[in-house]
Order: sequence, then structure tokens, then C-alpha cells
Amino acid sequence: MEPMPQETDAAGARKAVAGRTGRFVVGGGALVVVALLAYWLGSGGGNGEEAASGPSATPTPSATLTVTDVFKRVGPSVVVIQADKSLGTGVIAAEDGTILTAHHVVKGTSDKGGSGEDAGKVTVTFADGTRTKAVVASSNPKLDVATLKPEKLPEIVVPATLGGTAAVGAPVVAIGNPLGLTYSVSTGVVSGLNRTAKDGGPDGLIQFDASVNPGSSGGPLLDARGLVIGVVVSIADPGNDEAFAGIAFAVPIGTALGGGEGDGPPGDGPQI
Repeated sequence: MEPMPQETDAAGARKAVAGRTGRFVVGGGALVVVALLAYWLGSGGGNGEEAASGPSATPTPSATLTVTDVFKRVGPSVVVIQADKSLGTGVIAAEDGTILTAHHVVKGTSDKGGSGEDAGKVTVTFADGTRTKAVVASSNPKLDVATLKPEKLPEIVVPATLGGTAAVGAPVVAIGNPLGLTYSVSTGVVSGLNRTAKDGGPDGLIQFDASVNPGSSGGPLLDARGLVIGVVVSIADPGNDEAFAGIAFAVPIGTALGGGEGDGPPGDGPQI
């Protein structure tokens, strides 16, 4: 488990937020990106900036939505993930049903390549109740992102719209399954950009204050237009009690989709 992300150039900030970082797993490679998605979105450079413009599979929303409307738009794209004893969240990222999530949610199954006996260890439940096995299609431990290929798809596949701008102070919405409370919605703002983890953990993270807890990991971080701007991966845990302290982190969507080959595990640290 990686240590708590922090600003690269602020020693004082390291002291202020010193403590544990929790990766959202209950109980418990490069991200090979679909070429078409990478072409559409490009890479945000790992700093939370807007992905490069390009063709999109679905129209890009232009108007600010209410939180209720954001949930109505993106809720059908969110899935519940169970991997061994871990509970997490994912989001449908392509029309073929590819699911984007956090690596640590499926870590135990992806270590062996996500095939064979591992195929039965990941179960995905779609918003319409469709339940199916899934395999780990790709994984990047360093960025803490992974993709899943479900064996069965719901009758209607609703991919989320990926890409968008993360700006400090901008409103955000998180949808996930915290503590097993499926399809929970929380709101907040972007608290900071380009946050960095120690000991080789992910950097360029989006810091936000929308409430997330174990089970939220891998879920989408959304802007006010309902665009997926990040993948939720961790929280600051200064009290060592696995409780949300108002600081959470997400991998920017451009980084998640355009990241290179992962060459090592996330930074060491406690897991939740």
C-alpha cells in the first residue's frame, strides 16, 4: 500500500498530512489501453489537466448538471467489483464493456495474468443487476489502474464519457460502493492537483474532498458535466483507523488511459 500522496515541493505539507494512506480494499504491467480510447483522449500528462481533444464515442456534455442528473447519466456505467475478499468499484470505459478500475482491487487475481483459475475470482455486477465473471485484461500496479473484460454484458451497455478538466475548486462527484453501500454518491471539490506519493507510488494525483471509503476504490471521479476525470484510488488516513479524513486521491483519466508500462508496485504502506 502506498504512503499518503503529498505535494512534491512542500515539506510542510508532508508534516501536515503525515499518516497512513488507505487503499480501498475490504478484507484484503502497463495498463494496456484500448488503442481507440487512447487516440480519443490522449494523455493528460499525469497532472490532472484536460485530455487532448479528439473524436469521442459519445457526445461530450457541455452544460453543468445537477448532482442528481450526473448520477442519472453515469450511474448505469458504474459496476460493483468483488475479487476474492476485496470489494471495489469500476466504470464501463468502452462500448465493448471494458471496465476501468483500480489495480489494488483486483491485485490478487491480476498477479497471475488474469487467466485460467484466476478468471473465476473476479465478479462484476452491472447497474441492471447482470452478474458475471471477469478477467483482468491489463494492469499497471505503479499507476494503480487496471481494466477488466466481463464474460457477459448487460442487454444495454452504457459506457461513461471519459475526459475533462480538473481545476482546483471545481465541483466533483464520486460514485462508488463504500463499505458495501452500493451506488452511493458524494460531492465535493477538487482540493489540489499534481499530488505525489512517496516510495515510488503514483504521482500527478487529483486531491478531492468528496467522501469515499473502503469499497469506493476504482470508482469514477466526475466533473459537473458528468465526465470521468479520474479513478478513485486512495485516502489519507492520519488516524490509522481507515476512516475518511477529508482528503482523497484519484488518478487523472488521461494518465489512467495513456500510462506506460508499469514497472513496480505502488509505494509501500498500510492497506484497508
